[in-house]
Amino acid sequence: MKVATIALLPGDGIGPEVTAAASSVLKAVEDRFGHAFDLRTYAVGGAALDAGYPPLPTETLEGCLGADGIFLGAVGHPKFDGKAPEERPEAAILKLRRELEAFANLRPARVWPGLENGGSLKPEVVKGVDILVVRELTGGLYYGQPRGVAEDGQSAFNTMRYSVEEIERIATVAFESARLRGKRVTSVDKANVLETSRLWRKVVTDAGKRYPDIELSHEYVDACALLIASKPDRYDVILTENLFGDILSDESGAIVGSLGLLPSASVGGKVGLFEPVHGSAPDIANENKANPIGAIGSVAMLLRHSLKLDVEATAVEQAIGDTLAAGYRTVDLVPMDNKPPVGSKAMTTAIIEQFHAAA
Repeated sequence: MKVATIALLPGDGIGPEVTAAASSVLKAVEDRFGHAFDLRTYAVGGAALDAGYPPLPTETLEGCLGADGIFLGAVGHPKFDGKAPEERPEAAILKLRRELEAFANLRPARVWPGLENGGSLKPEVVKGVDILVVRELTGGLYYGQPRGVAEDGQSAFNTMRYSVEEIERIATVAFESARLRGKRVTSVDKANVLETSRLWRKVVTDAGKRYPDIELSHEYVDACALLIASKPDRYDVILTENLFGDILSDESGAIVGSLGLLPSASVGGKVGLFEPVHGSAPDIANENKANPIGAIGSVAMLLRHSLKLDVEATAVEQAIGDTLAAGYRTVDLVPMDNKPPVGSKAMTTAIIEQFHAAA
């Protein structure tokens, strides 16, 4: 029996709804496999600001650092637009990642059987596509110093900065991940323009020499963006820096059918952080329209990466696939055989039923 403490950060918009789905699946894993998960909920983002706290309250940070794994719903709301950076919900995520030292962001994009016609590409182009974006998470433009706005407000500046150590460690994650998949790594940069990218390419190339069993290639980020949208089956593991990885992993949502399907994991530091890729989507909050699959897939990644429960993680992923194969679709997905879409709660219930049926 696995005993573990899991911090739940529901956040804003649809965050509480998908966090409820994640909690239900964790409880189903407890029941089926006999584990004991202590689920503890903390405020974060706009919800924390509304309660009179900073975006990442001290209690929340301490709870996260003391947990075995962290699940985050989503943060962000338009009502905070125009606020100072430290007064915006998103400040919580940047600080949390920094405090956790979780430098590796894993973003898988799988085209589930039956959803080949769900995106903007032809079914024959996307069939069988299974990409893992390995994104460096604690460096680059998002954290580089100096940064700011000029006193006259007429210009602004950010700094992209990477060290050899930062590049080496994320490259190692990518190569090790590829060994468990298709044994191919595509490193994405802008080495024809950026000095940081030239360093990136050199360090990744040197790291690749320690992995002779892995096929390494390099692509410019603009070429990669084009090819993800036209020939996605060429990719296995995509390795890239923070900003490029943020953009390219979201692009993969157009391939798989919806951002609502995409999970993610931020690992390599003190505690793993797991969250669906979609945002807070306040326009559909509390309407039972949110797709919970990205959140439930993130639960599977939490089980696998933080709790080392690979069998349980695979069972959750199998339940997602079985539910989609049975024709269940939320409103963001292309319907199957003209069946009406189901709500977030019904999709979660169906996945849990499939999970137990396979026991």
